[in-house]
Amino acid sequence: MIMERFEELIQSEKPVLVDFYATWCGPCKMMHPILENVKGRVGDKARIVKIDVDEQQALAMQYRIQAVPTLMLFKGGQQVWRQSGVVQSNELVSLIEQYV
Repeated sequence: MIMERFEELIQSEKPVLVDFYATWCGPCKMMHPILENVKGRVGDKARIVKIDVDEQQALAMQYRIQAVPTLMLFKGGQQVWRQSGVVQSNELVSLIEQYV
């Protein structure tokens, strides 16, 4: 995903949950089933996007990603939440619900 496409994506009025991850990262692999669960529970109310920091280094630098996984929630182009590390699905679902 190129930068312009990402910028366009996060302008959405729907919440956009972004998972900055790396393929070699253990905790990132733990996030995969959690994000699948979240997607199943929030459906069309939000978008979930995964960004590989090794493939998208410029984007990772722009958002100052220093640890993976780093999760960020955007609404209308604004970052409204950010956390590094594994986050459980219940926490993510209730977070997303606040911005729907």
